[in-house]
Amino acid sequence: MQGQTVRIVSQAIRYIEEHLHEKMDLDMVASALHYSKYHLHRIFTKTVGLTIHDYAKRRQLTEAAKLLVFSAKPIIEIALMSGYESQQAFTDIFKAMYKTSPAEFRETENFYPLQLEIYLKEELVKMDLTKDNIKFATPEDADDWMELVSLTIDGYPCLDKGDYTTNLHQYIADKKALILRDDDMAIGVMGFSPDTGSIDFLAVHPQYRHLGITKLFLDKLADELLYGKEITLTTYRAGDKADTGWREEYRRLGFAERELLVEYGYPTQRFVLPPKNKEETPFGDTFMPFGNKGEIPQGYTSMPENTGRKGETRND
Repeated sequence: MQGQTVRIVSQAIRYIEEHLHEKMDLDMVASALHYSKYHLHRIFTKTVGLTIHDYAKRRQLTEAAKLLVFSAKPIIEIALMSGYESQQAFTDIFKAMYKTSPAEFRETENFYPLQLEIYLKEELVKMDLTKDNIKFATPEDADDWMELVSLTIDGYPCLDKGDYTTNLHQYIADKKALILRDDDMAIGVMGFSPDTGSIDFLAVHPQYRHLGITKLFLDKLADELLYGKEITLTTYRAGDKADTGWREEYRRLGFAERELLVEYGYPTQRFVLPPKNKEETPFGDTFMPFGNKGEIPQGYTSMPENTGRKGETRND
């Protein structure tokens, strides 16, 4: 059953990728696949973590952003190619997702993807993973780590892979990088800072987000690595249309909202998880900013100096 679900969702993703220059909705995809739209909506959302509408919109905007930077096509033409009926409608949604207008984005000449094509694991997904399965990453894990980062790019606009990779190797050397695997694939990764108690980067494979993987990483930190410390991270502000559910997940896991921030030009908010062994902990007035210029992590968390990122970090 699990394998059949993955095949159907993969077919839907392939259809979307082949029709990115058309206005798309659930009815259109379900009709093309000769499948019940209600069942397709359910299994697609559960497997990918996004509805078909949201996934298609994010993919179309990513391709539009690429054209803005790497082509001389007029904005109205790009808008129509992206499935929008007017330049104004395109501009409104582009600005909501990229935090800048198409014209301003073009002027910066700094393309970054909002959403890359998702590739799903066809083998059965393990359902019995625990925090004990989370290990310190080694240099041999770096390629699989970066593959997961690409898969979860929805959480990391402005990711500079060069800077990020350099900092990843430093995190690995300093024993500040955790990885969770299902056989030969990385399904969850986290970079953290013991001194500040901050989660600097967190990414979870889309197929595993509904299995409580984020909580496993938090339990690993709270019970073993950051015991007695408050845990902090940065995530999207309320109402940010670029958020794919990370803010709500962190709230559900017990994080409390703190101050609003603007980091590298992006509006964010700091969240704090109190220590497990203390009923109340006073929260300091200062916050060590995460990451490097141009990025903010998934769900937003970060990587320190010179790490690329936007959103879980970005994962998650």
